[in-house]
Amino acid sequence: MDATHSDTRTHASARPVLEGPDIARMLTRIAHEIVERAKGADDVVLLGIPTRGVFLARRLAAKLEEITGRAIPVGSLDITMYRDDLRLGPARTLGRTEIPADGIEGRLVLLVDDVLFSGRTIRAALDALGDIGRPRAVQLAVLVDRGHRELPIRADYVGKNLPTSLREAVKVQLTEEDGRDAVLLGLRPAPSRSGSDGDAPAVERTAPADGR
Repeated sequence: MDATHSDTRTHASARPVLEGPDIARMLTRIAHEIVERAKGADDVVLLGIPTRGVFLARRLAAKLEEITGRAIPVGSLDITMYRDDLRLGPARTLGRTEIPADGIEGRLVLLVDDVLFSGRTIRAALDALGDIGRPRAVQLAVLVDRGHRELPIRADYVGKNLPTSLREAVKVQLTEEDGRDAVLLGLRPAPSRSGSDGDAPAVERTAPADGR
């Protein structure tokens, strides 16, 4: 998920529901599940969705290498121009798409993101992936699944299922970007009643501040 999920709209009273050691254990467990389900992860390619999904993908690749003894290709997949909410908000900064040298053709591509929410980001990622190549299969790993899906999309690997209300915000912090590892849960501030904020609820329904 990109930075839109972890901006200043997350309420100041957000409380940690996961800390660094919890996140490390989850990634270790997911890595072992990948090896088991992918029968050794011989043809796995990890693609993280910017921003924090990229850091998680790199961490998973390192853990997979520890388990298998082989370097696992890892890259990033920017989905900015494939989003269905571009017209509803300010211009977004483009991320980076970096595909490993051997490509994705005929490989098992594992998309990695921090929070799974509506499912719209993953739909965009699938569209972006289709313009790059044709993997033999695509799977999804997320650190947190907070529910409230708007599309028929589910993760194959989940660090933690975190029941939430639509008034709550989930913020993932990672050392590479935020200086610490944590998952925070707080209340989203109510939209302003004045001026240009009148469209805020519609934007939030399509592109919530803390998930996709």
